[in-house]
Amino acid sequence: MAARITEDQIWAWLEAVPDPEIPVISVVDLGVIRGVEVSGDDVKVTITPTYSGCPAMAVIAMDIETALARQGVTRLNLETRIAPPWTTDWLSEKGRARLEEFGIAPPQAAGGPERCPRCGSAAVEKVSQFGSTPCKAQWRCTDCLEPFDYFKCI
Repeated sequence: MAARITEDQIWAWLEAVPDPEIPVISVVDLGVIRGVEVSGDDVKVTITPTYSGCPAMAVIAMDIETALARQGVTRLNLETRIAPPWTTDWLSEKGRARLEEFGIAPPQAAGGPERCPRCGSAAVEKVSQFGSTPCKAQWRCTDCLEPFDYFKCI
């Protein structure tokens, strides 16, 4: 008899699925995985898009299906839930740290980055409310002069 897949295993496998737009952070640490349920051979994963119309959600869904299929999950129900809406509060501490290590300033409640993710200077200024993706803004450090993305609070 084959061992049953557990919710903890599913969560661990999903930790290895990167966000397609920011591959240094997993979909778990991004906070889009809202729940995992296992009942016999049936697995249900609930996801919430980071914002309405997020183009990455189709890729995320496909990557989740592929990752779980590789682990032997054959009966997957992938449910998208839009309420409650995703918020940057759902980013894990590990995810926030990975963003900063990658050169993206993590979201701050004050509305802008506290420091440059490259040199650590607090001398930063907004260049544009629009960044490389809709969820980011473009900033730069006035000390090291490097541009960087800031993950906007949502």
